[in-house]
Amino acid sequence: MKTKGIVTGIVSNLVTVKADGPVAENEICFIDLAGVKMMAEVIKVSGDTASVQVFESTRGLRGGDSVEFEGRMLEVTLGPGLLSSVYDGLQNDLTTMESVFLKRGEYTDPINREKLWDFTPIAKPGDKVIAADWLGEVKEGWLPHKIMVPFSFKGGYTVKSIVPAGQYNVDTVIAVLTNAQGEDVPVTMTQKWPVKVAIKGYREKPRPDRIMETGVRVIDTLNPIAEGGTGFIPGPFGCGKTVLQHAIAKQGDADVIVMAACGERANEVVEIFTEFPELIDPHTGRHLMERTTIICNTSNMPVAAREASVYTAMTICEYYRAMGLKCLLLADSTSRWAQALREMSNRMEELPGADAFPVDLSAIISNFYSRAGTVVLNNGQRGAVTFIGTVSPAGGNLKEPVTESTKKAARCFYALEQGRADQKRYPAVGPLESYSKYLDYPEIQAYLDKTVEEGWVEKVMHAKNLIRRGKEAAEQINILGDDGVPMSYHVNFWKSELIDFVILQQDGFDPVDSLCPIERQRFMLDLVLGICDKEFEFDDYEKCRSFFSSLINELRQMNYSEFKSEKFNAYNESVKKMIA
Repeated sequence: MKTKGIVTGIVSNLVTVKADGPVAENEICFIDLAGVKMMAEVIKVSGDTASVQVFESTRGLRGGDSVEFEGRMLEVTLGPGLLSSVYDGLQNDLTTMESVFLKRGEYTDPINREKLWDFTPIAKPGDKVIAADWLGEVKEGWLPHKIMVPFSFKGGYTVKSIVPAGQYNVDTVIAVLTNAQGEDVPVTMTQKWPVKVAIKGYREKPRPDRIMETGVRVIDTLNPIAEGGTGFIPGPFGCGKTVLQHAIAKQGDADVIVMAACGERANEVVEIFTEFPELIDPHTGRHLMERTTIICNTSNMPVAAREASVYTAMTICEYYRAMGLKCLLLADSTSRWAQALREMSNRMEELPGADAFPVDLSAIISNFYSRAGTVVLNNGQRGAVTFIGTVSPAGGNLKEPVTESTKKAARCFYALEQGRADQKRYPAVGPLESYSKYLDYPEIQAYLDKTVEEGWVEKVMHAKNLIRRGKEAAEQINILGDDGVPMSYHVNFWKSELIDFVILQQDGFDPVDSLCPIERQRFMLDLVLGICDKEFEFDDYEKCRSFFSSLINELRQMNYSEFKSEKFNAYNESVKKMIA
């Protein structure tokens, strides 16, 4: 029998409920408002009083209204048809809405129940299976979508029967499993899983041992992110966080892309809706949306739904990871998620932490980031969830609580600088403030030595040192003037500019330069470092400036030319003559 309750207090979307039975934290309940059932989540229990956050507007709600607790957590429906979909944080399918907004109490089905899928069995009668084992497969676009033993199943099962290859909808019983007690359990193509509980359908979770190529030089060359790794992009408004994420989504070496627009401005969300369906996947030549799911909650949507969106997105990624696929989760922006946590914490009058954020903000962020990673499945295959979030610190202050808390959890830090954005040096990632802790992993170093070049990490560190020396020289030149410093300062400055213009900056609109494979990045870095390691002697800083400006122009033309093409080789020969 379900627990009942009545509303005793209302503060915006925080509602206090007096329950007549047991209630658990994170449990879902429905509040009856004149026949309209509004979904809410329990966030605090104190005696027989539960504080619940309502996912919709509470206008018109009154004390004494009835509440019914469901005895389950907020769940996401998993099955074929998730890709190419656009959901809100509660997994309402926004493409099937009749108007701009759903009416209160209305929820759409996230999966098409009528569509037929070409099912091919993998398991056979008599096989022993456990949770997350593969029973069959359907094609979702061109990706293999595995139909798995539900993650909620405990212990071992035996496959009693499985349907033959054919077309079935998601509600068809495709297999019958027998548990240890001899009970038959039917399995369909769909299952449900609570979004705030990590899916554990794997054998082990090893350390990352390879990088995920993004095609963005400032990331792949200087601060690579591991496959199954975590990173975040903080920066002031207008510095290109969203654009950089879109470039990574389009070019990243991943099978499945999940975009979580968490509390973003409506114009940016509309941009995602209009641009993503038109983007062509450079790896396959098909539409990028065919392997993408978008979870969208704009800043004008209820605060509770904003918080739920990131968990829904992560659960969908974990689901596809259990199929042995490489997933990339991009959240924009986790600051709005943290602000939603702060808003609810303040309404409950909890003890505030720094800047009024919850005291346990760091633990919440760390727990969420820990759900990413590479896993080894029960059958020995690998899957991965790589997570990159953005942070929007007020005024570009990278010392504020959300940025500091995320730094403790994420292994890659891509700091966007207002100065670089103002100078139109895109991507505006600061090369010295940013870092990748994965470069210290022996497994990653061995992978880079094998797949890129022996001693690659040492070359990357050398490039960063040249940039640092150039920055120091630039500061001295600005203070003392061109004639007030030795000529070596000008040479150091222009060597750093050479690395900046040729390696760090990238034209996202150029069909060639926008996607730079790791082989091309290795060639260009070797070429640039070979130039920087030469000793140049100039008797006048204007000659120094003229020489390096011409050199930069030739090298940038190489970036715009197809790798190893005649045009590329011609510019390469021109560069060699200039430095001879």
